[in-house]
Amino acid sequence: MSVTGSLAHPAAGPRDFASWGVFWFLIALIGAGVFFADGLDALLRAWSLPEYSHGPLIPILSLLLFLRHLRQVPAEPGPKRDRWPGVAVILLSIALATLGKLANISDLVAYATIVWTAGILLVSFGWRTGWVFWPSVLHLVYMLPLPGVVYYKLSTSLQYISSELGVWMLQALSVPVFLEGNIIDLGVLKLHVAEACSGLRYLFPILSFSYIFAVLYRGPGWQKAVLLISAVPITVLMNSVRIAVAGLLADRLGVEWLEGFTHFFEGWVIFLICIVLLFGLAWIMLLINPKKMSLSEALDLETEGMAAQVWRLGYLRPSPAMIATALAMVLAVGAMALMPERESGRIARDGFATFPRTLGAWEQSGPPEILSPDVARTLGADDYRSVTLIRPGAAATVGFFSAWYEDQSRGGVHSPEICLPGAGWEIAWLERTDVAPRLGLDTDFNINRAIIQKGETRMMVYYWFDQKGRKIAWDFAAKFYLMVDGIRTGRTDGALVRLTTLIRPEETDAAAEARLMEVLGEVRGVLPRFIP
Repeated sequence: MSVTGSLAHPAAGPRDFASWGVFWFLIALIGAGVFFADGLDALLRAWSLPEYSHGPLIPILSLLLFLRHLRQVPAEPGPKRDRWPGVAVILLSIALATLGKLANISDLVAYATIVWTAGILLVSFGWRTGWVFWPSVLHLVYMLPLPGVVYYKLSTSLQYISSELGVWMLQALSVPVFLEGNIIDLGVLKLHVAEACSGLRYLFPILSFSYIFAVLYRGPGWQKAVLLISAVPITVLMNSVRIAVAGLLADRLGVEWLEGFTHFFEGWVIFLICIVLLFGLAWIMLLINPKKMSLSEALDLETEGMAAQVWRLGYLRPSPAMIATALAMVLAVGAMALMPERESGRIARDGFATFPRTLGAWEQSGPPEILSPDVARTLGADDYRSVTLIRPGAAATVGFFSAWYEDQSRGGVHSPEICLPGAGWEIAWLERTDVAPRLGLDTDFNINRAIIQKGETRMMVYYWFDQKGRKIAWDFAAKFYLMVDGIRTGRTDGALVRLTTLIRPEETDAAAEARLMEVLGEVRGVLPRFIP
């Protein structure tokens, strides 16, 4: 494409769109829409969640940032020789999306769409001109859902910080309160700081807002960085205020004040206060800025001439790089359409309903535990089993829990390292270890071995991720093998297994662990029926 990639005559009319350059561009765009459809579907699913409900606004805001930068790019008629790096970026996006498709991880396809966007800009404008649009491309990151493992770890951290600060504020207001993990005990009422109230609901849109704020800010680079980074502490602080207000309302007026419209309204009030604080921070930095400017002068909000930039599409000309991009997208779509059906994630297994009541000398005590609807929804398992095992003469019982997922690519690697602190348990000690030698096995059997405590109560925990016979202790490694298995076989099934036992005051840690090892030796033989 001997495309100028720039506007020689802003008043260009619609007839300018009737060019072969636009034709090849549209072929590439339509091909990308079909090839990256899985990623777009993942975005739509993520945007239906409260934490990512701001997502549809991000492409619009990124487009406005792009048009703003495009307005500042002068006309450059004639051929360009630096378009082929953009084709390389396009091929990289196709490879990344292909991995996501083969692994059945649609989020990875969504990430690849941003790489493709960067590539098409480099093809259209050339490397030297196209790189100046990086702020608008990078902003698209804010529309993406975080990987599940990262999301839950971040969510748990924010929950803990918000809970601590919120309780401190309640205590400062003379409200009797006790914090147990992420459960705020007001005596007559217990408030659970759920994921929706962890601060992420505000953090993602405020991060996006602070990014645009920093881009438009005319101050020094370090001040731009401060404005961008400050979104996190501001959000966590105001979420703590939200928790404190919720506790105060529950203590003084009753729990009914926390439901319905009040809860929704409270959230938007906190969001707007975060924005006001961000503007306040910018105003404070302007006071120490050598260039004396008002806040309105410090923000580049000029929009004149942006709409006219759309007509610059009419100046596209067919270049070898643009044609190659269009053909690459057509070939990618054709290759995926011709790919034979792969093995489904559904495989034959026994349901946990048939799990044996007796494991060696251990037998089930009472009926299986049924999780509450909220916990079951958060867990998202296709099948699970939660039972208490007893043995005559044993100093304490052993809890067995396992959750099975037919498709872990939509979540499923939920580590107890995340959920236990939220339930009020503190992890006093945690290590990853291979217990294969103790079980007399030749293959690795990696588990997490932890001691958790709540007050003076202590428990020992074993847990691991079970994927196609692998025993994996690290949740990020479980995600990696999930992708590898998806690419190689199409299978994305797997499970979490957890064993727990109370450490009695009069016994040693080794004695408690001996119970877990005894049950582990019995469980290991029957699990393949339920976790293939």
